[in-house]
Amino acid sequence: MPLKTHADEQPSINLTPMIDIVFLLIIFFMLGTKFTQMSEAEKKLPLKVPEVSTSDTLTAAPRKRVINIYQDGTISLDREIIALSDLVPRLKAARQEYEALGVLIRGDAKSMFQNVASVLSAVRNAKITDVSVSVRVASNKQ
Repeated sequence: MPLKTHADEQPSINLTPMIDIVFLLIIFFMLGTKFTQMSEAEKKLPLKVPEVSTSDTLTAAPRKRVINIYQDGTISLDREIIALSDLVPRLKAARQEYEALGVLIRGDAKSMFQNVASVLSAVRNAKITDVSVSVRVASNKQ
């Protein structure tokens, strides 16, 4: 039976091809990137662009208005108790300030569905399209 008299050579990883590929990718992206510079015509214009102190948006989008419908049929708009007849004018006025106004409707689970339907109708009459209805996920206890 022949015996091995020499040790096997350990495998080695040749990193040269991987380094070549990385350099080629760097060159590709550097050549493919467009570096924007002012043209000669823009440099000759005697124009100084105005400066601003911050780069924030001029007006922030308002949060969604929250309409709560309680068990006894009472309605509140942003924690202020109002009548159903006052809901449409209030929402229309808020929509005039911000066209893409959103509304979140939260109804009590034990209230009559007619109250929720009336509020949904009022929101529709105010021409608000971003409407959300808040629900709670039931637990699996039986």
